[in-house]
Amino acid sequence: MTDLDPIDRHILNILQMDGRISNIELSERIGLAATSTSDRVKRLQKQGYITGFGARLDPQLLGFGLLVFVEVMLDKTTPDIFDRFSEAVAQAPEVLECHMVAGGFDYLLKTRVPDMTTYRRFLGDILLSFPGVKETRTYAVMQEVKNDGPLPI
Repeated sequence: MTDLDPIDRHILNILQMDGRISNIELSERIGLAATSTSDRVKRLQKQGYITGFGARLDPQLLGFGLLVFVEVMLDKTTPDIFDRFSEAVAQAPEVLECHMVAGGFDYLLKTRVPDMTTYRRFLGDILLSFPGVKETRTYAVMQEVKNDGPLPI
């Protein structure tokens, strides 16, 4: 982030909070001409600081009310198993996020499903059949306290 100046950081902060802001409004808020603002946003996208835009959806309204985190321990920690596990995870729409972690297990998954019955089916029929899975631990979320935190830039 060393090549970001204060204006770039301000742009990124604003876009994190409102990705639908018009270029005109963004330029007014940062105090630059609309063309300069547009050029900066395009540069930030090209450099990879902005990876995309999207809408935050309400999972409850869409029928995905159960959020579950899953610790996954593999039976072997070899590059081949890591690759095969990663490929399997990429094909599972229930898995919103997958992180390889250091510590007492290998991966932490964030999953969303309609209910516990569906989660149990996902666990037994899908997740436990992924390459290398030795053991899992499930953590069903009772309340989401914060789930939209922007990066502190």
